Parts: sequence; C-alpha cells; structure tokens
Amino acid sequence: MKKTKVLYAEDEPFLARIVLDGLTSSGYEVKLAADGAQAWKQFLAEKPDICVFDIMMPEKDGYTLAAEIRKSDPNVPIIFLSAKALTEDVVMGFKKGGNDYLKKPFSIDELLVRMESLLVRFGSAGKEENKKYRFRNCELDPIAQKLKTSAGEYSLSYKETVLLELLLRNRNNILEREDALVQIWGEDSFYNGRSMDVFMAHLRKLLKSEAEIQIISLRGVGYKLIC
Repeated sequence: MKKTKVLYAEDEPFLARIVLDGLTSSGYEVKLAADGAQAWKQFLAEKPDICVFDIMMPEKDGYTLAAEIRKSDPNVPIIFLSAKALTEDVVMGFKKGGNDYLKKPFSIDELLVRMESLLVRFGSAGKEENKKYRFRNCELDPIAQKLKTSAGEYSLSYKETVLLELLLRNRNNILEREDALVQIWGEDSFYNGRSMDVFMAHLRKLLKSEAEIQIISLRGVGYKLIC
C-alpha cells in the first residue's frame, strides 16, 4: 500500500527529529526540509499529499512558501506549526493558504489527528470534484475554506468550514449539537462546546448581511440553518 507523503519543513534540528520520528513511526513517508527554499524545491519534485510547515524559517518563511504553493496547487492541505501565537499570526496563516494552525508546543498525537482529519476531508472532497455549496447569495468552497457572501469573501478556519458544511448538509433541518461536536472535535465536552459557540457566533457575523439566511439556536438540541 502506498504511503501518504508528507513534506515537513522545520529549521530547528531537535524538534525536526522528534516530529520526523513520530510521523515515520505512524506510517507516513516524510520528506524533511531545513528551510523554506529547500521545501519549495522538494514540493515541486515530490508532489506531497500534505504539507507541515514551520513559519519562521531561513531563506523563505512559511507564509511565503504556502502562498507560492497555493499558486501551484490550490488543494494540497497545509498545516502551520509555529510559536507565533497572536491572533493576527493565525489569521495570516489562513490568509496565506493554510488549512490548520497548531501552536508550539504541541503533541505529536494532536498533530497526527489534525493531519488525518485534513487528509480524509481533502480525499473525499477530491472524489466529489471539489463540491461547492451555493445558498441564496452565498457560496462555500470547502477545499479553499472560503465563504463568499454579498458583502465579500472570507477565509474560514478548518473547524468553521466543517461546521458550516454540516449546517448546509442539514439546511432547514436540525443539526444536533452533540453530533456536530463529535464529528468536528471528537467528543462532546464543555470546553469543546464553548469553542463551537465561538465559531457559530463568527459564522453568524459573516452572514449577518444576508436577510434570507439565519442560524437558529435550539436550546438543548442544536442548530438550524434556514436559507
């Protein structure tokens, strides 16, 4: 069986070795690059299934690298690993083409879960020929993680994209809160529930200009997207 190919770029040798060992022992074929310029060359040569990039690297930083890759391949999933933890850093990561952003320090287990989630998502999306969801004056592109409304175009985080996609698949019907939490976060916990409330509030804010679209909360049950 062909192994999933990972392009991993990290200029800190000790961390690079830990992550490399963790990914390799989990069955991935890993191509390691020590700087952004080397990673760009390996991307062109290897055509990886998923990319995992540090941001602060010599020669070419992760933001620049991701932006260049997006011009060549709009669909390959990209995860940023970075000690840059400010909100604007995370937002910049998504604007430059990242699909997920993991703040250092992190656990290998968490990285593996996020990689597997993106690989499953992008793999199934590819079979559906990059399905886009159109609703009223809006459009969701799950692969690019972009939401277009009559007010503009917005970049979404991975979890926001999946949450909106679930709402759209159940449009005008109830999306049960517990089901959404299990599908996106893996478990129905208080902490995850609070996180979902924040993402739901952000989606409502992005859609507030659309008079014919509402996300209704059904206390103790879940949500309903009316459109």
